[in-house]
Formats: sequence, structure tokens, C-alpha cells
Amino acid sequence: MKELIEKAFAAREKAYAPYSKFRVGAAVLTADGKIDTGCNVENASYPVGICAERVAMSKAVSDGEMKFKAIVIVGSGADYCTPCGMCRQFMAEFCKGDFKIISAKSPEDYKIFSLAELLPHTFDSDSL
Repeated sequence: MKELIEKAFAAREKAYAPYSKFRVGAAVLTADGKIDTGCNVENASYPVGICAERVAMSKAVSDGEMKFKAIVIVGSGADYCTPCGMCRQFMAEFCKGDFKIISAKSPEDYKIFSLAELLPHTFDSDSL
């Protein structure tokens, strides 16, 4: 857990957030133990930006990884940083309800949520 959290903090340092100044880092753990990281990348045209969680998971998917165990998210605010709705839906594409979402303030101070807690009544491929 500590390594995953530390990698999320390192990823946060690479965030490109000139508009909001809210830097976010994420580290996702694949089913086979690989860790991919991501940071938020803003754009002057706000909808064009991308969240750290989707960067990390997209990197993994682009390498052929489609099964995930957990993700750590760290923000630059004083409170725990949880994924936005769009990221929760993105996670639901690849993860079941027991997928672990860890929001960390430090390697010792974190909360663990399940995807089902943060996104009940998921719209997924079974909904089609």
C-alpha cells in the first residue's frame, strides 16, 4: 500500500494545473501487480483536460492491462480527494464494485472506498 501511495504523490508533482492550481496524482495497481501512474492535465478549454485517474488507467489499458485491483488518488487540497463522476464511470468500465479506491493525505493517512460505495447503481456493459 505504501509504495502505491508514494507513487501517486510522485505523479502529483508532474501535474499540469495552471488554471485551477489543484494538482492530482494517481497510481493504479493492475491484477498482475504492475503500477501505472498519472497526473491531471488541464487545458485552457476546460473540458479538454483529463483527470489523473483516467491518465493512469488509460496508460495501463494502452499496455494491454484490463484488470485492476486498486487505485490511489492524492490531491493538493486539505481533504481527501475522491474521483469525479466521470472517473468513477471510467473505472466502472474495467472494475467491479469491490475495486478499491484509496484517497490519501499521506502514506499513513488514507481512506479506502469501494467503487460500489462511490458509484452505486453503476451503468456498465450489463446495462446495455
